[in-house]
Amino acid sequence: MKVALHGLTLKVEYFPDVQALFTELRRHDFEIFVSPHFDRQLRMHGNKTLAYKVLEKKKAMAQMDFLISIGGDGTLLDSVTQVGHLEIPILGLNTGRLGFLATVSTDKIAEAIANLASKNYQIESRSLVSLHCDRKLFNGINYGLNEFTIHKRDTSSMITVHTYIDGQYLNSYWADGLIVATPTGSTGYSLSCGGPLISPEAKNLVITPVSPHNLNVRPIIVSEESEISFRIEGRTDKFLISLDSRSTSISSDLKLTVKKEKFYAKLVKLPEYNFFDTLRQKLNWGFDMRN
Repeated sequence: MKVALHGLTLKVEYFPDVQALFTELRRHDFEIFVSPHFDRQLRMHGNKTLAYKVLEKKKAMAQMDFLISIGGDGTLLDSVTQVGHLEIPILGLNTGRLGFLATVSTDKIAEAIANLASKNYQIESRSLVSLHCDRKLFNGINYGLNEFTIHKRDTSSMITVHTYIDGQYLNSYWADGLIVATPTGSTGYSLSCGGPLISPEAKNLVITPVSPHNLNVRPIIVSEESEISFRIEGRTDKFLISLDSRSTSISSDLKLTVKKEKFYAKLVKLPEYNFFDTLRQKLNWGFDMRN
C-alpha cells in the first residue's frame, strides 16, 4: 500500500517520532511518499536516513491509499486541502496541542500503523462547507472542514451581516463577525463564541455570531442542505473572510453563498477512538480540583 505523509512544521523533539513512524510503515510494507512541504521540513532537520519519494505532481496524490497528517488540528485541516475531491482517508498523528482531529498520540504509532495494515479501522465521512462567489477566491480551494467566517477587518467598528437561508431572510447580525461551522468545526472557533457542540454524524450546520451587539441573538442550527447567503455592510468597504485557517480580504459588493460541499473529508477512525471520550478528555469534563 502507498501512504503519503504531510506536515506543516516539525519540531526537533518530534523527529524521533517521525523516525519511529517510518520504521513501522516499513515493517508493514508501506511505500512511503511525502509532500514537498514536509520534505523541506525533514531536510531542515538534516535527514540522511529516512528513505521516501516526494509527491512532485498533484496527480500523484490520486495513487495514495492513505495520507498521514503529522502535526496538530491545523495540519489536518491543511491535509484536507491536499486531498480535496480524491477523498483519500486521512489519519492524524498528533504532534500539536489540542488534537480533536489529530487523535493518534505519538506513543500509539506502532498500534495505529498495525491497524492500518490489517484494515482494522473505520472511515468517517465528514461534511465540508463550500463557498460560492462571483469571483475566484482562495486559489480555487473554496472548501473547508471546520468553518467559513466573515469578520471585520480592523478593531474599530462592528459590521452588519444580512443573512438568508434558502433565499429567506433570517437576520441582520450586528457583530464582529459570523461563523458557519460544520459538525466537525463545532469544537473550534464556533465553540469559543458560544456555539453548541454537534456530533459528527449530525447533518447540520451551525450559524454563530462573533461578539454580537444584541445579546438576545443566539447561534442557530440549520440543515446542511441549506443554502446560506450574505450581504455585508460596515463603515469600511473591506472585510475578511476565511475558510478554516485561510483568509482573504474582500469588498462588500461580492455575493457570498455557503452550502455543503459535494465531496467529503474521509477520516480514519481507529478502534480505540470515541468522539465523546475525546470531548471529555479535551474539554476536561468532570475534572474538579477538589477531587
